[in-house]
Formats: sequence, structure tokens, C-alpha cells
Amino acid sequence: MKRIAALAAALVVATAPRALAGPGGGRDGEVRAVSVLPAAGKVEVVIDLQGAVDVRDFTLNGPDRLVIDLLGARLVAPATLYDGQNRGGIKNIRYAQFRPDVVRIVIDLDALKDYQVERRDGQVRVAIGTERTAFARWSSQLATASPLPAPTAPAAAAPRPDAAATVTTPSDAPVTSIDAYLSAHRREAMQSQAPRITVQWDGADIEDVVAGFAAFSGRTIIVGKGITGKVTAEVKNQPWDLAFNAVLESQGLAHQNLPGGIINVVNKVDLARADSTVPIATRLVVLNYAKATSLQPAIASIVSKGRGAVVADSSHNALIITDVATRIDDVEEFVRGLDIRTPQVSIQAKIIFVDRSDIEQLGVQYDLGSSTQFFNRLVQRPDPSTAKPVDTNLDGVPDALVPTSNFDPGKTIVDLGGNSLSALGNANAAIVNPALELIFSTALGNFDLTTFLQALSRVNLTDVQAEPSVTVLNNRPAQILVGDRVPIRVVDVSSPTAGGTGVPRATVNFEQTGINLKVTPHVTSNRQVLMDVHAERSSVQSAPVDIGFTFQTQQAETQLLVADGETAVIAGLTVTEVTVEKTGIPFLVDLPILGKLFGFSSQTENRRDLIILITPHIIDDLATPTPGTGNN
Repeated sequence: MKRIAALAAALVVATAPRALAGPGGGRDGEVRAVSVLPAAGKVEVVIDLQGAVDVRDFTLNGPDRLVIDLLGARLVAPATLYDGQNRGGIKNIRYAQFRPDVVRIVIDLDALKDYQVERRDGQVRVAIGTERTAFARWSSQLATASPLPAPTAPAAAAPRPDAAATVTTPSDAPVTSIDAYLSAHRREAMQSQAPRITVQWDGADIEDVVAGFAAFSGRTIIVGKGITGKVTAEVKNQPWDLAFNAVLESQGLAHQNLPGGIINVVNKVDLARADSTVPIATRLVVLNYAKATSLQPAIASIVSKGRGAVVADSSHNALIITDVATRIDDVEEFVRGLDIRTPQVSIQAKIIFVDRSDIEQLGVQYDLGSSTQFFNRLVQRPDPSTAKPVDTNLDGVPDALVPTSNFDPGKTIVDLGGNSLSALGNANAAIVNPALELIFSTALGNFDLTTFLQALSRVNLTDVQAEPSVTVLNNRPAQILVGDRVPIRVVDVSSPTAGGTGVPRATVNFEQTGINLKVTPHVTSNRQVLMDVHAERSSVQSAPVDIGFTFQTQQAETQLLVADGETAVIAGLTVTEVTVEKTGIPFLVDLPILGKLFGFSSQTENRRDLIILITPHIIDDLATPTPGTGNN
């Protein structure tokens, strides 16, 4: 044991460094946990280690503290703040990776006392003499996993484990709970990227709490003059900045961000009083990209209440900002953060429409009859009553009677007497504009057999490709339309007649047809494009009935996320329509192979394919405007 006398002057007093090396003398250790334990007549700070390290200790005063340096070690213990309870004269413990190969542990004491440092069983134990050993143990691991309930403080009752944490002001009047503040900002806590902290305080001074936040965050935090208070609370896995604001809010405090990243903790009343005495300033901020009228509501919400004001000047696209001189710079910086160039997106779409029609038709027609009995449909028979003498051998003397005209179409002559055979034929099933016509004629006794074979195979292919392209600002809708405005006459038979003429009133409406592309892009932070897309192709055709026209429309409406320059298929549709017709002589038309000789068949296949592709490209502009200049 050794006695360290407190020096009167606020100078660094250190004992001669001494090293406690591990068995191997190496420097590859890990600091896994720091704990404070009660023992007989002393309080022990236990440092759990793995591997070999060198230990060096010294003391400082003003304030009094004991420093333990672990050389050749790295910190793996969880980052946990001390709860502020005085355990045998230990008021606070801080630890961090002081250098890449040094872990420093600082023990704040209420007074310098006898201490002893020893190493055993993978631990470094610092024993400090004390007369107060009735306290609960503390460990960085327990504080992270499940903080222990604070023991009873001499001046206040210990809080129940299930009770909400409270913070008391110097006058011991309860104020807003830290838990209530964190609960109200739960969504903000979920989105925060700040390091998270788990800590418990039991009657800790506000200065110690702020110092703990400064050590955890690495920020410089200054407490204003005359600020006092006690904090009794528990914070579990919360962003440190949100927990810091919760503590300040519960104490009626606020903070100011000073130049250089310094945080100044002040009283809200003093801050308001200071703002009320600071003169106001007016500044003209000319915008480059954003519209002044659109930013005015957002800026008006952050200026000082009662003293600040924001006016939008549309003619110069500028904001006239009035606020206290100490905040005018922050407001302008906020405006600059909103006045950023909006990226542009070039949208290239391709709408492919394929319409294919396959037609196959085959028909056989017959005409069987004689000169005296027939169906005059396919083969026209001459009318004997129109016969006239004709010189057939060109000798100048008529030698034959030749009919000069045929019977009327549709005339039928049938002799039902005797054993005569009447005419037979399938003269109604004809192919329009056949590709092949074959006529065969032969004599069967007194009758002539004439056969007509017609065949048609036709393929109609319509390929329509539209490639609309449009460039638009981020988060702004854009539309491109290429087509026709078709006039449609609408007759209202129920309306009064025009001019008493008895003619129903008619009006003309114009319907838009063609290629229509609507898109609203949103560029994400990882350079992807989220788009609301509406693509449409429409055309007008005459209707086979008396309604006038029909509109054929193919469209797709969707929301999709694609990478920059990536092509996405937002619609694919195939419609196939097959129509088969077969007519002919009953029973005979159904015969295999031979049935085609006794009937007419038609097969029509219509197939429509629709494919819509879309490709976004983010347009980057490397030119940066000079701050303070606007594009008006």
C-alpha cells in the first residue's frame, strides 16, 4: 500500500510508472468489461482482460482521479456511461481507446486515497480504501444488458424498477419524464443514425451527466454558469443526441451550437431573455433552384417566435428573412440546404404493338344439270328463246341457231317427270377474293358436272413501335402525347329539335388517340429511380353497328423502382382469338379427307401482343452555381 498526498497546487502528480506484465509479456490483450465491487474495507475496480497487457497507473488532482493505462490492449467492452452513484468514494468511471495500443480508464474520486493495483486470473484489480461498502455493484456489461436498479439515495427514495424515470430540479419539483420525451420522439429515434447509449443515473449532478455525454459522443459540451440539478433516470438503447435532449428538456435547459462544433448548455429562460435583447437583422437570400413561395412556410417555422419573419419575393425569387442576429446565419444555412439542384431524369419508353391475323379458307362448289333442268347459279345456261341464225362456217349463209343471252340468275328449271336427274350444287358458300380458283367440268350422260374449287390463305401483320422520350425534374410529373383528336358526333334524340326542324340536336366531341406517356420520377439516395408510370396506346376504328366508332386501347399503369440506365418491362399482354367456320352437305362434310370435297371451311386467327419497356437515365450536371446568385 502506498499513500498519495493531495497537493495544494492544481498540478499533475504522478507516481513512478510501474508495469505489470502478463505471463507472456505480449501486447495482444482485450479489455472486455469494467466493474465496481464492494469488498471488506475497500472498493474494487475490476478490469476483465483476455491476453497479456502492461499496466501503468498514476494519479491526478484538480479534480482528484486515478488513471489506469493498459498498454498493448484494445477495447471491446460495450460503451457504457457510469450511473453517477458514489460507490465508496468513486464518483465516476470513464474508459476509452486512448491510443491504438492503449486503453485508458479514469476513476474520478471524491478524494485521493490509498490504492493497490494487482493482476490475477485474467483481471486487473484496483483496490481503494474506503469506509463505505454498502452499495450495489456496477458493471459495464450489466449496464448494457439490463441496468441494475439504483440503490436508495440518502436524500430520496429509490425508484421502483417498474416506475417511470423522473428528473428533479434543484427545488426537487418533478418535471416532464425523460421516458415521456423519448416516447414522444420514438419515430425520430428509429430514424436516427447516432450511436446508441444505455445508462442509469441515481441523483447524479447535471454537470456529471453532461460530462458523460461529452465523453461518449466525443463532442465538446460546455455547461453554462449557475446551472445545477440532480438527475435520476434510466436510458436504454437510445440515440445519444436524443437522450441528451431529453435530459436537457426535463431540466428546463437547452443547448446552442457554437462555431467549431461546440455545444453550450444554457437555461431556457436565460436563452429567451438573451434573444429578447439581441438586435434583429434582415437578410436577402436569393434562391437558385427552389421557388421562394414554396420554401416560405418551412423557413417561417424555424425563425424565432415573435421576432422572426419570412417574406417571399417572387420577382427576384428570393426570401427576405428577419431574425435575431445570433440566429440569422443558422436560418440562412438552413435555406441553402433546401435550395439544392433537383436532378433531372430522362425517361425513354418503347411501346411495341403487334397485330397478326392468319386466314385459311377452302371451299368446293358444284353445278350438275342439263340444258333443260338446272339451278342457274354457278353456270349460266343459254336461253333458247333468244336464239338467232349465225353463220358458223363463215360462208355467208346462216347455218345454226345460237342463243344470244342466258337465263336470268337464280332461275331454276327442274323436270320432275320420267327418270330425269335434277341439278345439284352448293352454290352459296363462296370465298371472297380467293387466291386460287380451279374449275373442273365433265359430262355424265345427258348432264354436265362443273366443280369450282376456291382456296385462300392470308397473313396480315401489323407492327407498331412507339418510342416516346421525355426529360423531367425530380418529383415533377411529365407527359408526352403523340396522336390525333378524333371528332365524334353525338346525337341526343331526347333533346329538343334544332330550330323546330324535327332534326335531333347533335354535338361534336373530340377524343384523343395515339401514344400517351405520363411519368413522375423520384431519385433515391442510392441513385435508383422510383417512377409512377402511365403508358397508353389507343386507336379509333369504324364500328360494324350504328354506334359509329370503337376505340382500341392498350395501357399500363404501375409504380416501379429501377436502377439508373436499367430497362424494365412494365407490361406484357398477348391476346389470341381463333374463329373456325365449316359449312357443307350434312354427313358428307364430316367424312375424313373426302369431307373437304363437300363443304366450305374457314379458320381465322387474330393475335395481339403488347410490350411496354421503360428506361430512366439520371442526368448529372457538374456545373455548380456561385452561392447567392439566382436563375430568375
